[in-house]
Amino acid sequence: METTPLPLRCFRECHCAELFADDGVETVTSAEQKKVEHNIEEVISVYKQIHSLPQPTLLREQHYQYLKKGLRHLSDAYECLDASRPWLCYWILHSLELLEEPIPAAVSSDVCQFLARCQSPAGGFAGGPGQHAHLAPTYAAVNALCIIGTEEAYNVIDREKLLDFLWSVKQPDGSFVMHVGGEVDVRCQNWEGGLGGVPGLEAHGGYTFCGTAAMVILGKEHMLDPKALLRWVVSRQMRFEGGFQGRCNKLVDGCYSFWQAGLLPLLHRAFFKEGESELSRQRWMFEQQALQEYILLCCQNPAGGLLDKPGKSRDFYHTCYCLSGLSIAQHFGNVDLHHELVLGKEENRLAPTHPVYNICPEKVAQALQHFHQLPVPVTGQRHGASSSEEPSDTAASGSADEQS
Repeated sequence: METTPLPLRCFRECHCAELFADDGVETVTSAEQKKVEHNIEEVISVYKQIHSLPQPTLLREQHYQYLKKGLRHLSDAYECLDASRPWLCYWILHSLELLEEPIPAAVSSDVCQFLARCQSPAGGFAGGPGQHAHLAPTYAAVNALCIIGTEEAYNVIDREKLLDFLWSVKQPDGSFVMHVGGEVDVRCQNWEGGLGGVPGLEAHGGYTFCGTAAMVILGKEHMLDPKALLRWVVSRQMRFEGGFQGRCNKLVDGCYSFWQAGLLPLLHRAFFKEGESELSRQRWMFEQQALQEYILLCCQNPAGGLLDKPGKSRDFYHTCYCLSGLSIAQHFGNVDLHHELVLGKEENRLAPTHPVYNICPEKVAQALQHFHQLPVPVTGQRHGASSSEEPSDTAASGSADEQS
């Protein structure tokens, strides 16, 4: 593991030179940007007054208590996420595995039983019991069950009906609707270099990660323009804050610590496959220390949980993706070549996360081993698709294995 050089980036005299300059033309967005930078300056100033030796600390115990409580009890503020309950399971479980906190067997079993009630009789998972199946909570439910990784968890997934559901939302042009009769969601690379939700829309961090990860799973990342994508994503890391924005001309947001930084391992792999000789063997192609500073200094609630930016409230979504981004920034490489850069104390070190699936690599390997022992599910619904459209089992597993 590499020790981090001192002083911290934000302690250097030249750091203030990275503040936004509006060239004397103030706009709504420039005013908002300056407000965020002012808030971050205040956070850094208070930190300097309290700490003579800069050693940012991950508030492990506070985060653990916040997450543990969330598995059993949610406040009224979460009522608006009634259609996202599998997501809450995934966000909390993944945060706990990154912190390397074990999940009690009784809690794991309760989560399995709850997610089973979210599974639609027609296949796929809904946002809650009795709701319609939807691709987003299906992704979250499968990830949550793979994090638990028990026979009970794996057996919750009705693979035959899940495949029926996936074919039912696949469109003739290759895109997918999010649910039967729902909106189209297809990630397309645009002129900026990133990916948008549909052709013609601006590039967005979440869309870009999901679209790129899908191409990696399919073994088709060569169909993207990786250099244009690289230019776009490294330009999203904010010069003063150190965190990432989701789109051009937007504010920093802790959740993009994963959605944007998580792209860099995927791009590293793509360039490696192309024979790029100048790739680092120790670093991703972004400022890993700067991102860790932003998360540790600006995104932690003292009572536990992580947040978007100073002044915002904590929530499980930002807790999950801030910790995921922190893990990406700490760990370079794979099982064969691994290098760590952990800012602050050794106790700040998180478990690695898989850059494609965003669960821990050993859980990916365990799930692959389990499901590869089962027969390929047979589906009764193809909706006009030819067998050539189905990715081969070996191709899908090969892409995943190389990432772990």
